[in-house]
Amino acid sequence: MALIVQKYGGTSVADADRLKRVAHRIADTRREGNQVLVVVSAMGKTTDDLIALADQVSSNPPAREMDMLLTAGERISMALLAMAIHAEGLEAVSFTGSQAGILTSEAHGEAKIEEIRGFRVQESLDEGKVVIVAGFQGVSPRTKEVTTLGRGGSDASAVALAAAFGADVCEICTDVDGVFTADPRIVPNARKLDEISTEEMLELAAAGAGVLMARSVEFGRRFNIPIHVRSSFHDAPGTWVKEKTMEEAIISGIAHDTSEAKITVHGVPDRPGIAATLFEQMAGHQVNVDMIVQNVSIDGSTDISFTVPRSTSATALEVTEQLASEIGAAGVDIDTDIAKVSLVGAGMKSHPGVAARVFRALSDSDINIEMISTSTIRISCVVRSDRVEDAVRSLHAAFEAELVGEEADV
Repeated sequence: MALIVQKYGGTSVADADRLKRVAHRIADTRREGNQVLVVVSAMGKTTDDLIALADQVSSNPPAREMDMLLTAGERISMALLAMAIHAEGLEAVSFTGSQAGILTSEAHGEAKIEEIRGFRVQESLDEGKVVIVAGFQGVSPRTKEVTTLGRGGSDASAVALAAAFGADVCEICTDVDGVFTADPRIVPNARKLDEISTEEMLELAAAGAGVLMARSVEFGRRFNIPIHVRSSFHDAPGTWVKEKTMEEAIISGIAHDTSEAKITVHGVPDRPGIAATLFEQMAGHQVNVDMIVQNVSIDGSTDISFTVPRSTSATALEVTEQLASEIGAAGVDIDTDIAKVSLVGAGMKSHPGVAARVFRALSDSDINIEMISTSTIRISCVVRSDRVEDAVRSLHAAFEAELVGEEADV
């Protein structure tokens, strides 16, 4: 008997009809003789609505109370889905993250999964029940407080549970057919990938491809859990995320991210320890820094630019301005009208000239590059936010043979 973990996002359970459709799909999987463990997100835009409601009553709501509020969304969807499965003639039971034994760190809003003690989940599976767990949440064993896992939390919950219970596969069921070579809303001829390596998917997720979050891919790689990204609205195969043994495509996909801001510190004294102090303080305030560029020193001073999530840019700016004053820097500015476009492919590390083609494609489209960051399988460029879609289309066209041709079929 196989154990299948299925995760359903908010659009998949947005209303009663979709909940019943998902329940029927789950029931079919159970009737095929499989054990089924389901992770569910809040319905539709419930989480966004709850955040908006909190903003109406408080300009700075306590993090603990925000977690108490936001976890209500998944409790609603998990209970309704359990009812819908019962209507299908099967036994189902729903658990919150804490009831399922998902133990996390103490950081409200950005907690990390540390351990899963899923005794109640295992008992229910052994009894033949469909088990539904609320995604995006857990509990700190030290503070006994409910926590949320932040962006992509439900994906992380699903793959972590799959790892904890030794699932045969973790299906991420969503409103798209799989992982595409680019956002099909921007590039109509973007191709769905049948398979992608965890290494490439990690880079795409980190670069802004929202179909699957990086934390879930990390869990899958660490515990060797195959992840199948597929539509929740039909049964066609999606995209498998797993390790590859064959030679990989030169380019697998193009991702873009419009959620970042760029902070620049001007006239930084060029002496050891300044950068270390700046980014230590960022880490201390839970600000994730993405790209960093430091200019060549002129007359003993330099400029440092870095990108951060726009959601934490106010904190990053405050920390940076305070440090700039202490070290005698010339000033700080912030730019929120930027975006990042990234080209990802495991094969590029053995094919010279990819970077040159990226820069030429953007140049031919009159798109200026403000920052560049690379890894062995990724090239990322910061551009103006109003040109990012043009950048995606330009790069997809420039690498079309690799992205949609025979070389991409591995």
